[in-house]
Amino acid sequence: MMDMQKMADEKTIKVAGMHCLSCEVLISDVLLDIGGVQVVSADFKKGEIRVRAEQSKLAQINAAIEKEGYKVNRFD
Repeated sequence: MMDMQKMADEKTIKVAGMHCLSCEVLISDVLLDIGGVQVVSADFKKGEIRVRAEQSKLAQINAAIEKEGYKVNRFD
């Protein structure tokens, strides 16, 4: 059996448009609903979201963030 933690990558996503704690909660909830996303930590002050997710989910993560009205500037 494969370890799910080993299949996941940690990424930092630079996001524009987060202004408050409610933005952090909204994005975290939306991303955690995506299968294959294991950890989300949003920081509106830094304009960053850190995720641990399967590599194959990155496009879906990007689309979900933008669907909520935020702008993805960069994945690291």
